[in-house]
Amino acid sequence: MTQDDDATPGPEPTEPIGDVAVPATPAPSWVPPVVQPPPYQGWGAPQRPYAGGYPPPAPYGTTAPAPTKHAVPRGRVPGWMWPVVALLALVIGVIGGAIGGMAYEAVSDGNGTVHGGLAGVETRVEPPLPARNGSIAAVAQKLLPSTVQISAEYQGQPGGATGSGFVLDRQGHVVTNNHVVESADQDHGPIEVVDEDGNRYPAQVVGRSTVYDLAVLFVPKAKDLEPASLGSSADLRVGDGVVAIGSPLGLSSTVTAGIVSALHRPVTTGSSADDSSYINAVQTDAAINPGNSGGPLVDLRGRVVGVNSAIATTGSSLGGESGNIGVGFAIPIEQVKITADQILRSGHATYPVIGAQVKTGGRDSSSGAVIDSVAKGSPAQHAGLRAGDVVTAVDGERVGNGIGLIVAIRAHQPGEKVAFTVSRGSSRQTVTITLGAEDD
Repeated sequence: MTQDDDATPGPEPTEPIGDVAVPATPAPSWVPPVVQPPPYQGWGAPQRPYAGGYPPPAPYGTTAPAPTKHAVPRGRVPGWMWPVVALLALVIGVIGGAIGGMAYEAVSDGNGTVHGGLAGVETRVEPPLPARNGSIAAVAQKLLPSTVQISAEYQGQPGGATGSGFVLDRQGHVVTNNHVVESADQDHGPIEVVDEDGNRYPAQVVGRSTVYDLAVLFVPKAKDLEPASLGSSADLRVGDGVVAIGSPLGLSSTVTAGIVSALHRPVTTGSSADDSSYINAVQTDAAINPGNSGGPLVDLRGRVVGVNSAIATTGSSLGGESGNIGVGFAIPIEQVKITADQILRSGHATYPVIGAQVKTGGRDSSSGAVIDSVAKGSPAQHAGLRAGDVVTAVDGERVGNGIGLIVAIRAHQPGEKVAFTVSRGSSRQTVTITLGAEDD
């Protein structure tokens, strides 16, 4: 650091010695050095010291030394260096941007799959609202820009299926229900996503899961939409306030509110065994109607805790066309993350199996799930399960019936070891099964 010539003298300077600062020895005032006259060389008077100071003129017949270059004071950056630094920073910025762009192109294929799954996209996890927030209006303000309406072809009719969804990341992916886009995907029909402002974007299916009733869409022209914050259903308690957002009956940007009515509710959707999905659901009394399917269920901090998927009707059916009666179900966000990650990586999802058939008929009970048959060479057979066994718990959690067992198994991942509590006649035992995998 340098001081101006007219600066007021400051405190005595110090120099570090080890860890202690001590006063530096002040430099003496400048005085001309003593120069010895050159030896006498022929005629003329001896040379005197040069009046302008050292060095003196060179004697006749000798070569004067080159003048010393001006030394840059210690600590000062030469002026010529600043343009070089600026140019270097510009070049690095341009190269970095190009590399970033190439990296994105390398991880995102034309069909919307992404190398690395959820880790390869920009999701949002920070809650947009403080813990003490109790305002539904604040939740709606934060989540409406991240919630979309979905219009899809159904049985050859454009726009015959309507539903909802939410923006998953900044790369243009949207999460919705499988049953909203299944027909359009099978028939290669058009799918459109409509944002809060009414802008319409063409979408394509990256992958679907009939087992979990989930689908991921790729919307290339909607990359500027704000992703929703992903929360955790494990943090919910019965009685907590929640908000459902979507497009019930085609009414876009609709907000309804309620509470968490129950957790870990095993339910099944679909009109037949072939298209049924089993959900370990979050139950809510927030009004959910046809068209809400695929939209987010949100806690009061503005985090998505589930995907609205089904409603109960007075006829005891699920996913029907009747209106809300205060019993709705959402897929927990933990399962959504797992399935979305699989779909982003490969375009399809997998689910765990044990290789056994289970009876799913009858009303809910607490007697357990009855094993109907066990496939040869399956994980169930290797673990010692037999037809007629009754599974009463999975990893210590009670199982009431066949649907409860399916839901409990599908809450895990292929390859995991799971403990089954089994009743066989009058005996009870615990067996460990390593879950197999099957493509969805």
